[in-house]
Amino acid sequence: MDQKIVNYLNEHKDLHLEELFEFLAIPSISAIPDHKEDVKKAANWTAEALHKIGLENVNVYSTKGHPVVYGEWMKAEGKPTVLIYGHYDVQPVDPLELWDSPPFEAEIRDEKIFARGASDDKGQTFMHIKAIEAILKTTGTLPLNVKFCIEGEEEIGSPNLPSFVEENKELLSSDVIVISDTSMLERGKPAICYGLRGLCGLQIDVKGPNSDLHSGLYGGAVQNPIHALVEIVNSFHNSQGEITVEGFYDRVEEITNNEREAFKAVLDDENLLKQLGLNELYGEKDFNTIERLFVRPTLEVNGIYGGFQGDGIKTVIPSKASAKITCRLVPNQDPNEIVELIQKHIEERIPKGVEVSISLFDKGYPFVTPFDHPAIQAAGRAYEEVYKVPTAYIRGGGSIPIVATFDQILKTPVVLMGFGLPTENFHAPNEHFHVENYEKGMETICHYWYELEKSL
Repeated sequence: MDQKIVNYLNEHKDLHLEELFEFLAIPSISAIPDHKEDVKKAANWTAEALHKIGLENVNVYSTKGHPVVYGEWMKAEGKPTVLIYGHYDVQPVDPLELWDSPPFEAEIRDEKIFARGASDDKGQTFMHIKAIEAILKTTGTLPLNVKFCIEGEEEIGSPNLPSFVEENKELLSSDVIVISDTSMLERGKPAICYGLRGLCGLQIDVKGPNSDLHSGLYGGAVQNPIHALVEIVNSFHNSQGEITVEGFYDRVEEITNNEREAFKAVLDDENLLKQLGLNELYGEKDFNTIERLFVRPTLEVNGIYGGFQGDGIKTVIPSKASAKITCRLVPNQDPNEIVELIQKHIEERIPKGVEVSISLFDKGYPFVTPFDHPAIQAAGRAYEEVYKVPTAYIRGGGSIPIVATFDQILKTPVVLMGFGLPTENFHAPNEHFHVENYEKGMETICHYWYELEKSL
């Protein structure tokens, strides 16, 4: 890569920060209807930013919700095409009183950019725009073809993007999809995320008597819905942390030896114990902590409630009790099938004296790009060129459903190439983005396009 590209980024550093601050000032909160016009304003700002750097066919596409912004540069004949995905919407800012500075008035403190969206995901999306600008302004061309797809509904689950992708397969066709909406391991330690777990969720409602009952008058003669719910919940695992739902593990893939070796580089139980304030970790036998977090499925109780919740004692048998359950799923597991297996498990174990109903929540498929895919390895080399340390190759324990949507509809490998840090408070007050990673990130992205052109 030509040094003049890096020089351009350095010379325009202040101007680019001004533009980023302008972008961050737009309160594009997709979850709150009162901000609909702000979300639209952010979409138009994004489209103008793409147009100004020299992209063509820039368009703001309407959906049933918030718009999708598209732009492209397709002049590298015979070269690969990359689709860059990002989002311009942000999370709500509540509770506002916990912010040390106004969430939509960006400022730099302690070498960090503080603002809602600084890290998730306006800042990281902006980096991609400026990286393309730097290459075009200094060389007049790009080493490969580029398309941008930037949406405004990621923070509410991307409800309209799947249909947009389905309807625009040809427009969005590419050789690789690159997303910067994830984190590095820690400061100075870049990581390529090549897989994410999927998700399914449900709620269990247990109904007993038609009202709360006096435990002295009725205790011992009536089934307690909390007892019944605990019995159901306790049946999901054995004493060794294994999930006992029949068929739950049937489709789980074994990881390769190369992956297992790569995970060892990020295995640090001692630090995790200290971070979480625990004296012991827990999980499936025969798997280490990183494998449990990255490549094993889970079934977790996220909330359980019923009966009296106040201070002191209230002697009641509650009328009902509920639990919220989510599962993190790994490649080959189908969230619809897993929900059916859990429902069957529950229905076969309903205690006497209660009725049980099940409500379904979000579902998302897992995804993985092969660890040794050229696009993954090229990303690792780009990080190492800038950060001067080995890149970690990881899978994410969480879920980004739209990633699996791209994988399923477009049949294109996805590279999660993030520059945030786990400590940057995205979704929380005082969200921030380290200036160091903002600057090194743009340089890394520029290197990546040249590495990718050579690799595909």
